[in-house]
Amino acid sequence: MKHGFVHSFETGAAVDGPGVRFALFLSGCPLRCLYCHNPDTWDMKRGTYMSSDAVFLEIKKYANFLRKAGGLTITGGDPLAQPDFTHTIFQKVKTELQLHTALDTQGHLAKNLSDQWFDPVDLVLLDIKIMNKTKHIMLTGQALQPNLDLALRLEKLQKKVWLRYVLVPGLTDDTEDIERLAQFIAPLQNIEKIEVLPFHNLGAHKWEELKLNYTLKNQKAPTEKQVQDYLENYKKK
Repeated sequence: MKHGFVHSFETGAAVDGPGVRFALFLSGCPLRCLYCHNPDTWDMKRGTYMSSDAVFLEIKKYANFLRKAGGLTITGGDPLAQPDFTHTIFQKVKTELQLHTALDTQGHLAKNLSDQWFDPVDLVLLDIKIMNKTKHIMLTGQALQPNLDLALRLEKLQKKVWLRYVLVPGLTDDTEDIERLAQFIAPLQNIEKIEVLPFHNLGAHKWEELKLNYTLKNQKAPTEKQVQDYLENYKKK
């Protein structure tokens, strides 16, 4: 039994992998994304300290439904900030409940994990923030390369991937960055889906509550057409 810090649960999540899912939000993240809508997950110890058994029992309540409708997604923050806790839950849920499992991560901490760590993971929701090393540091405070390393590693492991990209007008919509990303993932045969997620300001109040400087408070969200155009332009690359 492992212990870890849990931010929250969502029992009917529809945007965190296929179907309707139990989303487990863990605390702790090494990135400081300018557009993060959950900055309250950055500090691990802001979460509730729980045992893996307690978390498992919470998921088990919905197992019959989840087995048919979707599965479990562990997200955050970044679950890889608590790798032992995350792996224990995945392993227990996979072996005892036979649920579909998804990991939502940007991969910055994946280099510390063995290949076997990913065995109970069916799908990785891989967040690529931007395909530009300099901009990535500006946007997240961390280097880009670890994210790309995980993408390449997941193909070798034949793990299914949904690529996720947050579209922020004027920040992450540069044509050259789109082309770089398209060229990088073109050879990867394990990417099942590309999700372009529109920027929103719904987490702005959390930045204020935490007394953090939110530089995107006046940033407009992309229109639905901009999102669709971005996705179509990307697919043509």
